[in-house]
Amino acid sequence: MASGRKVILTVDDSSVMRDMLKVALTDGGFDVVQAENGARALELLGEVTPDAIVTDINMPGMSGYELIAAVRAVPATRAIPVIVLTTEFALEKKTRARDAGASGWLLKPFNPEKLVDAMRRATA
Repeated sequence: MASGRKVILTVDDSSVMRDMLKVALTDGGFDVVQAENGARALELLGEVTPDAIVTDINMPGMSGYELIAAVRAVPATRAIPVIVLTTEFALEKKTRARDAGASGWLLKPFNPEKLVDAMRRATA
């Protein structure tokens, strides 16, 4: 990833969603690293330091909430912006994500331009 472009880590158990995110973010000028679950995302954080993370909430094994809390618990990753991308829209879920340390919230299906704009703001 020596392109000089900012790196986004996407975390979603759906391969289709990961592919859609990769296309949108790559077209928007970002490099993308993908993880299929929270545990894999934490492994990748030992290898790469992304400029931002986009994560789903509902995933098997480790939820997005748990991933966010784990990212915030480590000094080396604590400041990385984490944007939640989910089908969930309940205020209680947004509050729970914010309390865990989420930086922002976007709904699926996502608008590629809004996603790219959010990532540009998060990585500015």
